Amino acid sequence: PAVPGSADQVDVDVTVKEKPSGNLMAGIGFSQSDGIIFNTSISQSNFLGTGKRVAFAFNTSRTNQFYQLAYTNPYYTIDGISRGFDLSYRTTDFDQLIGADYSTDVGRAAMNFGLPISDTSRAGLGLYYQNTRFFAGQFSELAQDFVAQNGETFNDVFLTLSYVKDSRDSAVFTSKGTLQSLFGEVAIPGSDLQYYRLNWRGRQFVPLTRRFTLALKADAGYGGGYGSTDSLPFFENFYAGGPSSVRGFRANTLGPRETTVGQEDPVGGNLKLTGGVELFAPPPIGGNFEKTLRLGAFLDFGNVWWTESTDLVAPTGFDLGELRYSTGLSAQWLSPVGALSLSVAYPLNATDQDEEQVFQFSFGQNF
Repeated sequence: PAVPGSADQVDVDVTVKEKPSGNLMAGIGFSQSDGIIFNTSISQSNFLGTGKRVAFAFNTSRTNQFYQLAYTNPYYTIDGISRGFDLSYRTTDFDQLIGADYSTDVGRAAMNFGLPISDTSRAGLGLYYQNTRFFAGQFSELAQDFVAQNGETFNDVFLTLSYVKDSRDSAVFTSKGTLQSLFGEVAIPGSDLQYYRLNWRGRQFVPLTRRFTLALKADAGYGGGYGSTDSLPFFENFYAGGPSSVRGFRANTLGPRETTVGQEDPVGGNLKLTGGVELFAPPPIGGNFEKTLRLGAFLDFGNVWWTESTDLVAPTGFDLGELRYSTGLSAQWLSPVGALSLSVAYPLNATDQDEEQVFQFSFGQNF
């Protein structure tokens, strides 16, 4: 209709029908490292009509149990700065994860802010309190030595910074674009454990032709202690090996191992470097499989290192000559009953200490 009193203006009346803003998801999956995985989440993106998001998530496997309650205000300011709070609880059984005789229970309360930088990038700032209970088994001298020096219960406050740039054309079967993320956290002075961790992740997808895509990936992480803490607590170490890292090696088994008599369990490291190159293409049979199946040929590399000197772990120190390499073929299928990822990899320079696993797969389903 015309605007009253104006000859060259009109009003536009719009009728809006809101889509359902709630979501209930449940899932079941399987991976060789975690076994059977169950997960569920309930979220409401317009809680009580306020535009705020409230979510509850639950995840359990033989290595982890995780519970989380989260609240997010996506427009805390008119400039699009978000603010969120979350409570979480996680238990990790390292015996099931890497065969090591210790476990942790971690409770966390967090607050975070998100700042939009551009259409494809965002920065974040966060603060969280963490209570950690560490349980040392009788067969791990490394764990018992840590308890003797630091105790079993820790109360720490962390400051976090993050940056994410995502220009991919699709999160599934990406054909072009970049994904980069940088995350850092540091325990502030006065915390029981004083340490920091930095992690960078990069993905680059280059379309070579209409059918072929070249994917480049790299991950790097480093952590250390300061003040009253000599080094990064070893249960916060980085790990390498497995379907999402260096294929052809058993998950989380690369790198240093404990030297306790009778124990040679992998313990990860405070320095991580992994990466790879992969060529993707749809299958030659065509049809609907072009949208649901992708084949690949890859070269992976990586390892983790323990840079601090200790008699309980070997080897120590950083040496690029310790990088492990593997090559092989992969397939990803969005099947009617879930996403299936599998690979056949051949380790190129495995040692007697390494645990090889030529065929690896994972399967998951959300419904």
